[in-house]
Amino acid sequence: MSLSAGDIAHVTDLFSEIPDLTTRRMFGGLGLYCGGTIFALALSDGRLMLKAPEGPFAERMAALGGQPWTYTRKTGAQSVMPYWTVPDECLDDPQALAALAREAIAHLRDP
Repeated sequence: MSLSAGDIAHVTDLFSEIPDLTTRRMFGGLGLYCGGTIFALALSDGRLMLKAPEGPFAERMAALGGQPWTYTRKTGAQSVMPYWTVPDECLDDPQALAALAREAIAHLRDP
């Protein structure tokens, strides 16, 4: 399953306040970049995730109720990726989502 053109338009609209926003299809989903830095993923299953490697921003995402992206490898082992689900309340509030995205970008550029 992959994202439709409508899904992509919706996601880019959600992040319209992010400067230098570019996208790239990947994993059946979409990578979102700010000035060449990947900061979010829109997964084909509908989840929207912000990048938050270990540290203060990952802790903040956990406190907001975000869940880390995990998947099962072919070997059966669980792997955790440095992406966290966006809190539901941010999906209904573009300004809150943009603020959280800017925070993610700041942490990625200056860990």
